[in-house]
Amino acid sequence: MTRSWQITDVTDAARARIATARLAAAFGVPPVERARLTASLGAQLRQCLTKGGTWRLTLETGTAPRTAPGTGESVLHAVVTPSPRAATAGQPPWRVTVPCPEAAADVDVGADAVAEDPELLAQALLGADEDTALVLERLSEQEGLVEFHREELQQTNQGVVALHAELDAAGRAQREAFAAERKARTEAENARRRLTFLADASAVLTASLDHHEIVRRLPELLVPEYAASVDIWLFDQDGDRPGPAHAAAAVVAARTGRPQYAAGHPGRLPGVDDQPPSALAPDRPLLCIPLPTRQAPLGVVTLSPPGERWDPDDAVMLVELTRRASIAIDHAQRYQHNRDIAETLQRALLTELPSPPGLSLAARYLPATHGLNIGGDWYDAFRQPDGGVIAVVGDVTGHGLRAAVMMSQLRTALRAYAVDGGSPGQLLTRLHIFLHHLQPDLFATAVIARFHPDDPTVTWAAAGHPPPVLRTPDGRVRTLDDKPGAMLGIPLRQEIADHTVAVAPGSTLALYTDGLVERRALGIDPGIARLTAALGSFGPAELEADLEGSADGILRPMLSDSERDDDVCLLLCHLRGTA
Repeated sequence: MTRSWQITDVTDAARARIATARLAAAFGVPPVERARLTASLGAQLRQCLTKGGTWRLTLETGTAPRTAPGTGESVLHAVVTPSPRAATAGQPPWRVTVPCPEAAADVDVGADAVAEDPELLAQALLGADEDTALVLERLSEQEGLVEFHREELQQTNQGVVALHAELDAAGRAQREAFAAERKARTEAENARRRLTFLADASAVLTASLDHHEIVRRLPELLVPEYAASVDIWLFDQDGDRPGPAHAAAAVVAARTGRPQYAAGHPGRLPGVDDQPPSALAPDRPLLCIPLPTRQAPLGVVTLSPPGERWDPDDAVMLVELTRRASIAIDHAQRYQHNRDIAETLQRALLTELPSPPGLSLAARYLPATHGLNIGGDWYDAFRQPDGGVIAVVGDVTGHGLRAAVMMSQLRTALRAYAVDGGSPGQLLTRLHIFLHHLQPDLFATAVIARFHPDDPTVTWAAAGHPPPVLRTPDGRVRTLDDKPGAMLGIPLRQEIADHTVAVAPGSTLALYTDGLVERRALGIDPGIARLTAALGSFGPAELEADLEGSADGILRPMLSDSERDDDVCLLLCHLRGTA
């Protein structure tokens, strides 16, 4: 169905508008869509009348295409075609399409009779008002719905704002918790690092019994992580000699026994007093920590920081490390003092060797490098009334003052027994009885050799002691390993036998203690083999000319390691004469 109207004036426009409304109503166009159609058409027709000329409105029903054939819906097309003048000006046609739910047959809209029939005009006007009222009602409903949604949206926005505030507060609290956790973890890691360093440094400082070594190692441990420089001032080292200048804060630390911090700004370090900047170093802070002992400080350690200043926890650690270093230095100095006393006592107990005719003697005694160096090793050589010479090397079990005293008593007893004469075996047997009754819980080993200028032999006896080593003039070396007696002092009755071996001028007999040949990992036999090789490496002229130097030459390869767990004693007996 197609309808068209020619529009030249306002009456034609009204007729066309009324006809369009009636036709849309006939085709079941909903009131809102119908009102929208007529309102849009009216606005367009007013523009057409304003522009002038003749316009044509065409209404045409048709079907809108769908995806499947035969399923299209009915639509109503409205087209306003411009006048030739408007068309030549580039005015495009106006088009609008509305759906028609009800397909109707040809409907006579009676557009021509509208202008002559007032009743139809009134009906058209009232119908337009009804459509407008319906649109306004719908509009009111939409406005109410919009207002409802606006309130709901406002409440939602308030809830979202509150939620955002809560989330922001929760996020801030979480960030603060994370920051606190990171700080705590960092502090814990720093504390662990300080404790580890303190433990490792303490182990290094207490491992040595040489206070010079401790003083040398302390700066190596602190520089450069905890200090840029370290100066150690030990009071007893300066004596009456003029020493280097020290900071005033170091002097205050020495006098008060409290750590001092000298800088142009307060240090606020725990347990540390603040002092003005040092005149020796006005541009850098100084931390002066005394080396405390029970009586008085040993000295003062002066440090400069690796950066601008120290962390308070680092300063506490430095004070504690200095305290431990002071204890280590004090112990090392006490040990050195006692060691010097022990060595003096030990050497006082070792007599000077005689110089009998035809016999050269050379002895070496080296204390152990551990402990107080008071051991039970001893050597002795003396003449008997008949002109014979007794050479003895012994070893009392254990270390310390008790072993040294027992060694002295055995040496004195041996000299007393030897005055009455007697062979080496007889002397050892009497020493065995003496030691068993005097000190039942102490034991000893010993080897005795007896030389006589009128006898071309040497008589020897051993009690639990390493065997003597004999070098003959032709350079051959052998071990005198005849069956020895048991240790002196054991709760057994024994008669220690004598052994005799022929010796010629140029022969050398080596008596020694187990500290020379025994090593924990290797035992004693490899050591005796090395001693045999060392003694055999000398020529006869060397032993004849310089027996003292030969003794040193034996000790050097035998004691290549500087650490000794036991005392070392060596006695060389060389028969002078032509090789």
